[in-house]
Amino acid sequence: MSDQAVPKPERAIQALVAAFLLAVVHQYLFYGKMAGISLPIFVCLFYAYMLYFAKDKLRKPTVFSYIWLGAVFLLSLTYVLFANWIFFGLNSLVLPVLILLHMTYMLSYKQPSWSGFGLIGAALEHFFTQGLRHWATLFKLIRRPGSKMEDERKRVLFKVLIGLGISFPLLVVVISLLSSADGVFHQMLAELPQYLERISFGEGFARVLWIVLLGMGMFGFVWGFVDYKLYEWNPKPMLNMEGGPAPEPISDLFPDPLSLRVDPVIITTILTVINTVYVLFVSVQFSYLFGAWEGILPEGSTYADYARSGFVELIVVTSINFAILLLSLHSVGEKKGLLPKTVNFLLYILVLCSMVMLYSAYSRLTLYEEAYGYTYIRFLVHAFMVFLGLLLVIAAVRISKVRFPLAKCYILLGLLSYVLINFIGMDAIIAEQNIQRYEASGKLDTSYLERLSPDVVPKLIAFSKQENGKLDTILHDKRENYAQVTRKWPSFNLAKSRAERALDQYFAK
Repeated sequence: MSDQAVPKPERAIQALVAAFLLAVVHQYLFYGKMAGISLPIFVCLFYAYMLYFAKDKLRKPTVFSYIWLGAVFLLSLTYVLFANWIFFGLNSLVLPVLILLHMTYMLSYKQPSWSGFGLIGAALEHFFTQGLRHWATLFKLIRRPGSKMEDERKRVLFKVLIGLGISFPLLVVVISLLSSADGVFHQMLAELPQYLERISFGEGFARVLWIVLLGMGMFGFVWGFVDYKLYEWNPKPMLNMEGGPAPEPISDLFPDPLSLRVDPVIITTILTVINTVYVLFVSVQFSYLFGAWEGILPEGSTYADYARSGFVELIVVTSINFAILLLSLHSVGEKKGLLPKTVNFLLYILVLCSMVMLYSAYSRLTLYEEAYGYTYIRFLVHAFMVFLGLLLVIAAVRISKVRFPLAKCYILLGLLSYVLINFIGMDAIIAEQNIQRYEASGKLDTSYLERLSPDVVPKLIAFSKQENGKLDTILHDKRENYAQVTRKWPSFNLAKSRAERALDQYFAK
């Protein structure tokens, strides 16, 4: 064990009881129900549980820790404000990871940096090693042999059993009198067996198992931060059979094998060769890249051919360039002299060519959308290209400023971009763009509009009114589908509720 103060058993018991209570709440909110307002409620309860019982381990908050907390809460709110199934699925994976990393950053004894790979290792250690180790602590708390507390519990349990024995006949008399006095109360008691019949043994067992496993998991997780154990993951070399030192580890024979540093001469050669090709490609690209918007296309090409040709290849090449850029920046470091300056010059050319390629791919996708419509995938690819462009711009700043915090900027930009793409209203933008395309060309993909989330229902209603009921059939089907779904309050979703009200008002007229 470490030199840390051993927490009192009473505090561990309180954390255990609170964990099982939180597990009961969790199964009530989520068992057999779609996530809705239940998710931000549980996230708040979980944070309160963790920060209360592990408050002694809480490190001094930083600006990024507050940004992180805000991102977690905003992502949990997407289950209330929006109804896009893509982000529902993505956030079900992203949110637990963000919460695990955030808790590790705030509570871990290692106090890892939020921009380093050490945070991932610390999170895995706490989730598996430290957390699972305290499952044994749970059973020790339940049964502590030879202690005075165990004798006291036995006496309390015996008194409770006596009280239950006395209460049972009294309860029978009282219930019969109350049932005779009030017909509503009698009817409620009569329906109680039917309610119990609806709860099958399988469902009851699943709920209990849900509570037990989740309660044990949450207790182990929080107590892994409170009562941690230091592990030696890099033990000292062992002695050989003759008592002498063991052979030198392979890691010492090949130092720092994963440093990913390349000699500057090699980097210069690579950049010179590929930049020559890129400059030639960009010069050819300029001959028709910007002219495509005015109807000037390569000979024998249509808009559809131009939009499809090379789009994926350009994205892949830009991504490869980005990897080369990061590798070069990592390899050169703070070295001075003619060679590093040459590398930096070549890197600026690489960034410039990559931006032109990215713009070319962006323009091709825009043309393709104008010809064939707007979809989820095309919107997300657009967003990815904008994100990749920002990464290239930040990397360009890092070329001349060696001490620029590139990793921190990338992490912060990635987190904020993901939150923004959740809140930007992807469905509404796609619907609006498709409607504008219809107004310009008369083409409308109604089947795709039907597949959009309830977020766009008010916009579709407004368009259908304008076009003399063009989408009334689709809207009527949506209304019937919504009416067939019975939702309980934990699954409340503002977008679905707003869509149902709008459809009821539209067809009531």
